[in-house]
Amino acid sequence: MEYFAAPDSIVRKIWGKADTILFIFAGASAEFALNKAVDWLYFTGKLPSDPLGRLFSTVSYARQIVFSEYSEAIFAIDKIAAIHQGVEQKRGTQIPDWAYRDVLFMLIDYSIRSFELLERKLTPPEKEEVFEVFYRVGARMGIKGLPVHFDEWQKMRDEHIQENLLSSHFTLDLYRQYEKHLGSFRFFLLKQAQILVVPTRVNKLLRLGKFPIFASAIGTYKLLRLLKVENYLKNVILPEAYKPQIAALDVV
Repeated sequence: MEYFAAPDSIVRKIWGKADTILFIFAGASAEFALNKAVDWLYFTGKLPSDPLGRLFSTVSYARQIVFSEYSEAIFAIDKIAAIHQGVEQKRGTQIPDWAYRDVLFMLIDYSIRSFELLERKLTPPEKEEVFEVFYRVGARMGIKGLPVHFDEWQKMRDEHIQENLLSSHFTLDLYRQYEKHLGSFRFFLLKQAQILVVPTRVNKLLRLGKFPIFASAIGTYKLLRLLKVENYLKNVILPEAYKPQIAALDVV
């Protein structure tokens, strides 16, 4: 049986743990708010009305692809492409190629950053493998101008962070929606998680701060995971509506 990502792939290990995915979500939620093309996400009205659901949807599609058989993964990728084409038709213009690349680059970057924060440093071949899996996703979607090697991706990723991010009224509104849907305490925790995983420029534009309270707590959390009691903590900090979805993310 052929899978989109091999059963022993490091990508499956990364996307097989809810903890890692939550940090991927935290990083993506920060960068989504700064992207110069975020107006596309406001066009349908889905992002401001349900920002958590919209972002979890993006993460869920990525995860589905990683764990699916090849044919099912291709079907999921084609569905994503069709959804975006439908939005483009309604608006009468095309989503910029760089905006497609930005989202793909976020999934690569935050996969690596989150795993290294919670687990260990990835080897160069493992990083290349993360890139390669998501490169195939982008290639199937027909995204133009993709880098073909990890080193090339790193350079382009840095350029995109410098050129395609902007703090705007959309940024401020989206963060208000995050706080509204999460509540003050969980919103504070989200920002603390973001400080740990986002690139320096993202942090600077959002003014998140340099000294996360979470930094000293990561070691404690790793111990809780070894003792298999971390779920008690997650039950306290996670929104009730998303607990079943998040619990279902743990597969390895």
